[in-house]
Amino acid sequence: MSDAVVKPRAQLDFHCFSDNCDGVVKFDVGQVADPDFQVVCPHCHHAYAFDEVLRGKLTRMMNLISAIRDCEDILGDSVVAVSVAGGEVKIPYALLLTRLNTLITLDAGGRKTDFHLWVEPSGPQTFR
Repeated sequence: MSDAVVKPRAQLDFHCFSDNCDGVVKFDVGQVADPDFQVVCPHCHHAYAFDEVLRGKLTRMMNLISAIRDCEDILGDSVVAVSVAGGEVKIPYALLLTRLNTLITLDAGGRKTDFHLWVEPSGPQTFR
């Protein structure tokens, strides 16, 4: 068994900005740190390049994903408690990470854009 650190894989997608295009632009978050990074809409072939600020935010998002992966043993024992009438409901943190859609809203080209985040599970035993 190797002790090599496996970098998590994460994909972001967003709806193409081009008029009359219903394409979804997808890319690997791990690649955005490259200053020459560019992604193309698969339908209309509109090219997108991200400025340094947006690339920096997406790089920090990838670092956060890596930190969460490093803490799986702790998060597997963690819950989020929600106060409700008559007490509280405890939701396993793992359930939040694996069952909810994750969005990050960032300024892209002067418009607020929802990026959908898809993270590859580290393995079948993730969060037990």
